[in-house]
Amino acid sequence: MATDADNFTSAAPKVTKSHVLVTSAVKRPPYSYAHLELLNDGLSKTGDLDALQVKSYCTSALKQFLGTTGMAIPLDILKVEGQSCWLRLPRGDLGAFAAAITAWQGTTQDGIHSTLLIRGCSDWLGALVGQQDEQKLWTG
Repeated sequence: MATDADNFTSAAPKVTKSHVLVTSAVKRPPYSYAHLELLNDGLSKTGDLDALQVKSYCTSALKQFLGTTGMAIPLDILKVEGQSCWLRLPRGDLGAFAAAITAWQGTTQDGIHSTLLIRGCSDWLGALVGQQDEQKLWTG
């Protein structure tokens, strides 16, 4: 003889697993990202960076290193904060950009020498975010 509990369990529909409709993996992102910092000669404190200075310094470095071809590399200034800035550029141009910034001697204005230092480069912006605070952990 069947009880009410037996009827209840047999009448319940079975739960099916979910189905994956689409999967995607980004293996080669179209852009790379760079974190740059302004360095001064240490004798005096200059003001914070602004987007115009970043563009001017990067254009100067690219022109000096690669000529007109370097000036054609598109740069997107994502954020400028204090002495730091974050840029987005085409993935294929990251190596040339990093070499140009590294080789650039900087500029001297009003007796103050300034140059850019690459703090980090990555194909993923998330890998660069927070590196500033990580650096402070070890340096004080």
